[in-house]
Amino acid sequence: MTHRLLPLALLGVLWLVPTRSPAASDLVVADFEGATYGAWTVTGEAFGTGPAQGTLPGQMRVDGFEGKGLVNSFHGGDGTTGTLTSPTFRLERPYLRFLIGGGKDVERTCLKLLIGGKVVRVATGPNDKPGGAETLAPEFWDVTELAGRDAVLQIVDQATGGWGHINVDHIVQTDRRPPGVITNATREFVVRQRYLNLPIRNGAPKRVVTLLADGVTVVRNDVELAPGTPDFWAPMDVGGWRGKTVTLQVDRLPEDSTALSSLVVSDAIQGADDLYREPLRGQFHFSSRRGWNNDPNGLVYFNGEYHLFYQHNPYGWGWGNMHWGHAVSRDLVHWEELGDKLLPDDMGPMFSGSAVVDWNNTSGLGKEGQPPLVLIYTAAGDPTVQGIASSTDGRTFTKYAGNPVLKQITGGNRDPKVLWHEPTKKWVMVLYVTLAGGKHTVHFFTSPNLINWSLASVTEGVAGTPYLYECPDFFELPVDGDATNRKWVLTAANSEYAVGTFDGTTFRPEHSRLPGHRGRGFYAAQTFSDIPAKDGRRIQIGWFQTETKGMPFNQSMTVPLELGLMTTAEGPRMTFAPVRELGVLRSRTHGWPAQNLTAASPNPLAGWQAELVELRAEFEPGDATEVVFGVRGATVAYDVVRQELVVNGHRAPAPLRQGRQALTLLVDRTGLEVFASDGLTYVPMPYQPDARDLSLSVAVRGGTARFNTLTVHELSSAWPKAADSPKGL
Repeated sequence: MTHRLLPLALLGVLWLVPTRSPAASDLVVADFEGATYGAWTVTGEAFGTGPAQGTLPGQMRVDGFEGKGLVNSFHGGDGTTGTLTSPTFRLERPYLRFLIGGGKDVERTCLKLLIGGKVVRVATGPNDKPGGAETLAPEFWDVTELAGRDAVLQIVDQATGGWGHINVDHIVQTDRRPPGVITNATREFVVRQRYLNLPIRNGAPKRVVTLLADGVTVVRNDVELAPGTPDFWAPMDVGGWRGKTVTLQVDRLPEDSTALSSLVVSDAIQGADDLYREPLRGQFHFSSRRGWNNDPNGLVYFNGEYHLFYQHNPYGWGWGNMHWGHAVSRDLVHWEELGDKLLPDDMGPMFSGSAVVDWNNTSGLGKEGQPPLVLIYTAAGDPTVQGIASSTDGRTFTKYAGNPVLKQITGGNRDPKVLWHEPTKKWVMVLYVTLAGGKHTVHFFTSPNLINWSLASVTEGVAGTPYLYECPDFFELPVDGDATNRKWVLTAANSEYAVGTFDGTTFRPEHSRLPGHRGRGFYAAQTFSDIPAKDGRRIQIGWFQTETKGMPFNQSMTVPLELGLMTTAEGPRMTFAPVRELGVLRSRTHGWPAQNLTAASPNPLAGWQAELVELRAEFEPGDATEVVFGVRGATVAYDVVRQELVVNGHRAPAPLRQGRQALTLLVDRTGLEVFASDGLTYVPMPYQPDARDLSLSVAVRGGTARFNTLTVHELSSAWPKAADSPKGL
């Protein structure tokens, strides 16, 4: 790739630094660190009674302010209005600098400087369209010609729509001119190599970074560009424009920033020498090679591959810039990341959804002998709508020209789960919709072709009890493995579920608000569609909230889980089990003979060490009161008296089954997953063991327990070996 850096004169406004006498000390006009606004005058409700302590309820994360407090007019949301006016002060320095964020409206969301009641300066936040970020950025006014005048500052919020608020902090008079600002800074490239590696620093002010190909905007993202040494490098794939000219544009950059000049052009991911071997990289849990991931999306089996799409921020360690990342696997264990397939567009960021294979080409998006793989997603702009994209090869996706296929119902409609209902020969969409008053509902729509949708019914829960909250999934399961006795299951993001019947239009729950997982850090799980009937399994993956500070990636996915329905005294209940394919990772196995253990028994696992562990045990507790496993510093205990599983102090019900308990423990670098009571109890738990602690143990307290089986498998990594690890996929 060849490139050229345009002259600064073409990049935007560049302030020249004047020569001055030695600087006088700064004068703080307001730092907003108190409990109230002091002598400032408040009108309306938007500013509350005093400075905010960061992010307010319902607001995206606010950062970039100094200290603990700031002006934040999101009190009560974007619908409130008001003003905040300073007492009169004298302009005694040539520059007035401040931090500002929020909405971009020079009349309705702004900071004004007034002299004699007349507005002489105005500043705003950067946001005037859906998306954006709540980061405060440094700004300043040159007030040299106003020296000695009495002035007033007024912070205004008179807007009520999207971005109808303003954030301000740390207003200071200074004799030192702040760094100038380059607006719409650009760097141009003729594409010869695959990646533009962007320098990222966590916590840096977010910049609007736009990629243009042949002058046409491809995508915009809010990126924490490193002004100097980066924390990590984020690759932007421009391989699709080989031989063409692309331009990277940044809305605002301090004149001393090296972000654009330090950008690395390469066919490899910069800083990827230890890719997939980083200290906090889960070794058998999927995580994106760079950036943040959350909800799994579009889980589908197509052309012999399991496709995992997911919410992805390619250019930051935290949530934002929602793309659909994409990875594939032939065995549910070894995953290959293929890059981002759905990019934010004029309809908004790409929120969660699902995928189906349109075997009969009802949509007309396929070709002869090539049924389309169709992605159904939420475009979370204003309005928030549902769209589709399609592919015949599972690699290249095209958004439907007629999007949206379902217009906004309310601003809280999202996360479409789509399936084919064979008895009625129709597609069914299950959509989360927030109604007036915050009521959580699931709307059912039907369609003959994935394009034209009609409302069929609304589910609000038994007796109007609201329990369904975002990211719904909907599928059939056999009860106790009996294919002639099947029930429909409706799940929500928090893993709660309902079991009932479905006739193609209406879901009738028979058992509702049932707890799914019993642990922590598990959210927004989805199941694969289109797994061949001869396989017969329903396989689920959840977002595993495993924070990895200091790494160039953040969060991961659970292991794939096989779901079932089991008859219990209370009715059919869902079961969870790790998929059998994980067995391919077993590299070393040791089993112990059946034995009785007491409090006086030596630890049978003594001397056995492993980093990646699968431990399986079946025991009859007898008169023991507790059976305790130690795995790499984590404690997994079974409380016999209460029939509860206790994982690092977290309790979950785990009944004995025919007088016995069967446990499976999976331990990785970032978490553990525990299965008990024949799968009725599933406890995921984010956990980072000490890298030096490879110990394993089992102990019995209060009596004698009979161990029928006790087996430890040491697992190998699912990622490529270091020598085979690709630098750029």
